[in-house]
Amino acid sequence: MAIAAVSIAPIGEGISVSRYVAAALVVARDQDRVRYRLDPMFTTLEGELSEIFALVQRMQEAVFAAGALRVSTVIKIDERRDRPARMEEKVEAVERRLGQRGSAAR
Repeated sequence: MAIAAVSIAPIGEGISVSRYVAAALVVARDQDRVRYRLDPMFTTLEGELSEIFALVQRMQEAVFAAGALRVSTVIKIDERRDRPARMEEKVEAVERRLGQRGSAAR
């Protein structure tokens, strides 16, 4: 099981890229093999690594199909082989540690 952060963005398409992000997320939404979560800077994906790679490729193609002529894709992968990993567990582990030390600065 792997967790991946992916950023897919067109180059040279202006300041706002939300329509391109939305095109990529339609692809993620319309499948059921890889879990996803939209974050402000990346989309987090969770699933089998081969399925994540295939999904990222389809998401990138969707950005091209939306009119981009050049696309930059950044992928960061955390793959565990000792036990399944979940997006929520990674966040909860840090939140537990923050709770042990008092409230976090906001």
